[in-house]
Amino acid sequence: MATSNGMMDGAYFVGRSEILAWINSTLQLHLNKVEEACSGAVHCQLMDAAHPGMVPMHKVNFDAKSEYEMIQNYKVLQDVFNKLKITKHIEVSKLVKGRPLDNLEFTQWMKHYCDSINGCTNYNAVERREACKGGREVSKRAVQSQSSAKGTSTSQRAHTSHTTRRNDVPPSGNSTNQSGKTSRPSSSGGPAPPAHDEQITELKLSVDSLEKERDFYFGKLRDIEILCQTPEIEHLPVVGAIQKILYATDDDATVVAQAQAMLSAPPKEAEPTSPIAEPLSPIAEASDEKASSENQKRKSINNFDVDAAAMATLSPRQRVSDASDVHCSGSPLMTC
Repeated sequence: MATSNGMMDGAYFVGRSEILAWINSTLQLHLNKVEEACSGAVHCQLMDAAHPGMVPMHKVNFDAKSEYEMIQNYKVLQDVFNKLKITKHIEVSKLVKGRPLDNLEFTQWMKHYCDSINGCTNYNAVERREACKGGREVSKRAVQSQSSAKGTSTSQRAHTSHTTRRNDVPPSGNSTNQSGKTSRPSSSGGPAPPAHDEQITELKLSVDSLEKERDFYFGKLRDIEILCQTPEIEHLPVVGAIQKILYATDDDATVVAQAQAMLSAPPKEAEPTSPIAEPLSPIAEASDEKASSENQKRKSINNFDVDAAAMATLSPRQRVSDASDVHCSGSPLMTC
């Protein structure tokens, strides 16, 4: 089952608040941050909700604190992925560090997967979690957190209604003193409201996501640049057009038109080059002269040997006649 999604898939645009609401409603937990699921136990139970009975919940540790204990949970999750033939790669080394962006991306993928198979319906999360190590404590803390949250919201509503009734009553006494009393709580320093913390976290996640996307596309452009510098193809017109766009220093709309003109232009014919004999070096000339003189010596020696052999085969009378012929032909004054 191929379940890998690209970085631009819609599954990775689900907000943090929606992810947390989905996890808390499905598993009856009270998570405030996505990095609280870095131990891997939450992911194991989400797979158990999607595929009931497939995850050995007695091996899942909700009380995992160290990286070693967290890795054991991810081993259980990987075994489930292998049984279901899910090819999603789990980056355990990044998830156990508790980084918000990495945990958010993996949780987004988990939600996309569970939604695609219509899982996590009619699931008793508390009962299934009792078999896990630390599961009961997690359930108790979730119930306490939910009850305290309900009590806080109720007290906030009562305080709001009481403040509204007080504002409806006409003010009595000195208005200056009342304005001073009202301004004192606002001027006193205190912790930032939870809404501001949530906005700061959202901005941090957005910055991390943008930086990761920037590095991803920069790496792609760098690979294209290295490919264009290959000697076998760097002279092609299409490579020149690509480099024209890559190396444009300003946001000029004519760069694309210039690149297209480079593609439509006819290729230049290579000018014929006449072969030019390269001059020989003095060393080569000297070696050629030496070789020619040696050849002449060999020829003279061979001719002498041939004449000597011929003289040896002639009779004494023929030798005398040949000698007289040589003498006659050698001097113009002698007549034969």
